[in-house]
Amino acid sequence: MPGSPVNIPPKKGHGLSHGRGTTDHANAGTGRTPPSTLQTTVLTVVTMCAFAANSVLTRMALGGGAADPAGFAAVRLASGAATLWLIVTVRGRKVRPSRAGSWASAWWLFLYAIGFSFAYVSLPTGTGALILFAAVQVTMILCGVAGGESPGHLQWIGLAVATGGLVVLVAPGVTAPSPLGAVLMATAGASWGFYSVRGRGVSDPVAATADNFARAVPMVTAVALIALKSIAMSPTGLVLAVLAGSVASGLGYVAWYSAMRGLTTTQASIVQLSVPVLAAIAGVVLLTEEFTTRLLLSGTAILIGIAIAVSTRHRTS
Repeated sequence: MPGSPVNIPPKKGHGLSHGRGTTDHANAGTGRTPPSTLQTTVLTVVTMCAFAANSVLTRMALGGGAADPAGFAAVRLASGAATLWLIVTVRGRKVRPSRAGSWASAWWLFLYAIGFSFAYVSLPTGTGALILFAAVQVTMILCGVAGGESPGHLQWIGLAVATGGLVVLVAPGVTAPSPLGAVLMATAGASWGFYSVRGRGVSDPVAATADNFARAVPMVTAVALIALKSIAMSPTGLVLAVLAGSVASGLGYVAWYSAMRGLTTTQASIVQLSVPVLAAIAGVVLLTEEFTTRLLLSGTAILIGIAIAVSTRHRTS
């Protein structure tokens, strides 16, 4: 993100039931236990930091004119695939990476990456963030409800508080979006949501993510070839795309698929509202952007809302 995923039977009352065809090939029945609360917390924090890094790197590359959308997306996914397959090869596991992921997950990953890149250059940052995270929330929460989750009142309150904080954070940059840009960003958000949900059932996050990236590379390469005449990438843009792909996306998505095993779908959707706050803080630290009272208050509201949402138990139907 902006995303988006060892087969584990969900804990009683703590997970999404997966039907056949809804997750990647390495699914339930492996006997591996979900991560502990501490492990899930650490993995989630690491993932959100990776997502925020992705946002900053994308802003520096596309917002700064160092890369074009198609070229950036292609290099991002290709470098992520190369890094992950190197890791899979070095670790020497018996799991076959080519059977760990799926074409469906690769499709959602591709749609997210290409939609986000093209939408990013056609929408104001604030507007794009609202559309993206609204699409992610709606998609993942609906998937969770369809899978049997029944979020409690406190989770809805937490979502409302965090969403309100997000609105306050991005409000100064919100303007009427271009129709095409809005559709692309909404598609990116929904695709990331589906990609994330599919990650809750994988038994080997590294192999699954490596396979998904590898399958998505031909798709994004085809788009890059179609847009070949408009490809324009400076050396700086290339470095930013590689970092976004190999570290922030590749390794970050492995951590996300691992964290998803200990989160409900609703919780997983809500924690991602922390990404704009972390990205804004990174902008202050790395890009010498201004630290404002609005950032402090909205960031606090978002984090409080997330804390409320993830600290409450949910019901399953």
